[in-house]
Amino acid sequence: MSCEEARDLLHGYLDNELDLGAALGFERHLRGCAACERAYANQQTLRSAIRSQAPYFKAPARLGRNVRPIRWAAPLAIAAAVTFMLAGTWATLRTRQRGDLVARDVVAGHVRSLMANHLTDVPSSDRHSVKPWFLGKLDFSPEVKDLSPQGFPLIRGRLDYVEDRPAAALVYQRGKHIINLFVWKSGGGAEGRETMDGYNLSRWNSGGLSYWAVSDLNAAELEEFAKLVRNQ
Repeated sequence: MSCEEARDLLHGYLDNELDLGAALGFERHLRGCAACERAYANQQTLRSAIRSQAPYFKAPARLGRNVRPIRWAAPLAIAAAVTFMLAGTWATLRTRQRGDLVARDVVAGHVRSLMANHLTDVPSSDRHSVKPWFLGKLDFSPEVKDLSPQGFPLIRGRLDYVEDRPAAALVYQRGKHIINLFVWKSGGGAEGRETMDGYNLSRWNSGGLSYWAVSDLNAAELEEFAKLVRNQ
C-alpha cells in the first residue's frame, strides 16, 4: 500500500468504516511508514482535542434565565494548531514522495542506458560538439563542462526523460565507472545526497534547472564530481 492510498483510507479507518481487509492493510502500512504513522497520530490528537474541549450547551430551564457565554476560543485555537500540524505533515510527506519518484526515474534512466546500450546519442566527447547537439531538442541549453583535467572525462550525451519532461543526460567517466548527469528544466526540490538500489546520487538546482548525478562510483568521488560541475 502506498502513502497516497493510506491517506485516502485514514479517515475511514478512524471512523471504523473500512472492511477487515482494508483495515488490516492500513495497519500494516502504518507499522512500516513513520510519516503516515505521525499523520494518524496527529489526526487522533485533533479528534481528542475537539471532543474534550468543544463546548456543550444545555437549554435553559425557562426563558429569561442568564446563560453563561460559550467559550469557543480555546477549542478553536487547539483545532487550528493541530490542523496546521497535520498540513505540515502531509506537505512533508508529499515532498518526500516526489523526491523518491524523481530519484527512481534517475536511477532507472542510468540503469537503462547501461543495459540497453543506449549510453549516448551524440557520438562526440568534445563539449563544443555535445552542447550544440541539444539545440532544438530541449527548451533549454545545458551547460556542458570539460572535466578531463580533474579525472572525469566527458564521454558523450543523449536525450532522456525525467519527472515527466525531456532531460539532457551528460555522460562522464571515472575509471571504469559511468556517471550520468541528468539536467532538466525544473529547479524545484531539495538538494542533497542519497543512495538508492546500490547507486549514489547527488542533486542540486541552479539557474532554473535541476541537476542529478548518479553512478555506482563511491559517494565521496561522486560528490567531488558534483562540486566540480557546480563550481566550474
